[in-house]
Amino acid sequence: MYRARPCAGLFDRIIAAIKREEECKQTRKWLFIFISLFIISIFSIPFSLAYFIYQWNSSGIGYFISAGAENLNMFFVIWQDVALSILESLPITGILLFSVNMALFILTVRLFLYKKGELLNIGAKVLKFKV
Repeated sequence: MYRARPCAGLFDRIIAAIKREEECKQTRKWLFIFISLFIISIFSIPFSLAYFIYQWNSSGIGYFISAGAENLNMFFVIWQDVALSILESLPITGILLFSVNMALFILTVRLFLYKKGELLNIGAKVLKFKV
């Protein structure tokens, strides 16, 4: 009885194709995560900036700074009290919210640029065109 023999290297090609497909799935997952985080960070930055500006304007830090600039001699005499007053009136919530949004945006852009080659290749495969 004649038995067909598989081509040389067929098993290796099958394993390589399976690995490529797994990498493709993982890259699609990363692409979805990057796009989601980027969109969230882009849309939340204006709101967090507006909240930060509102809190900054209502905190009175500008008055402390302008009073210190108008009378420098008095400022240097009581600088510790002025510094403590400024620290007490800082808009911590606005600063944290805006900082987290900017960090998320910068991290997303950095990771996207780091993974750019892989993401462009998978994007080309998904959209069916060559890069």
